[in-house]
Amino acid sequence: MSLIGKEVQPFQAKAYHPVNDEFIDVTEENFKGQWSVVCFYPADFSFVCPTELEDLQDQYDTLKELGVEVYSVSTDTHFVHKGWHDNSEKIGKIKYPMIGDPSGIVSRNFDVLNEESGLADRGTFVIDPDGVIQTVEINADGIGRDASVIVDKVKAAQYVRKNPGEVCPAKWEEGSETLTPSLDLVGKI
Repeated sequence: MSLIGKEVQPFQAKAYHPVNDEFIDVTEENFKGQWSVVCFYPADFSFVCPTELEDLQDQYDTLKELGVEVYSVSTDTHFVHKGWHDNSEKIGKIKYPMIGDPSGIVSRNFDVLNEESGLADRGTFVIDPDGVIQTVEINADGIGRDASVIVDKVKAAQYVRKNPGEVCPAKWEEGSETLTPSLDLVGKI
């Protein structure tokens, strides 16, 4: 069942927030009132995951300029996130909250929990200020993501929200032409 257009289901979790070196509470309410990107990954102290999370950090300032907060999530605890942050050069750069999901509730709510392994799949979600999921991308364990693509998806989602009736074609970039679906376009694209 698709999660597109659905509100994020209720949850409560602890997160490690590196900016103030503190543990914080996070719920679905944190995803309301601003744009959010939620990035699930299998496990701390692993291989592909630190490259993805570092790449996401490299795009963090751009995402913040777009009014987006970023959250990473794995089934590790918030304590493990802090330990990883303190001991990994790549993860030590992260400034966004790292949600611990040892119960798997958050991962189940986003339909990315691999019940057999107890680990989250590589899932990326763009959530609008109403707490509604606008984009979903799920990759196999061995396939890392490119955070610049997330930036493009956020920009497109924000444009469509501000411009009802317009849509962004493939490879759309901010400032480029959009489409207005109508009878005049049928069969002409």
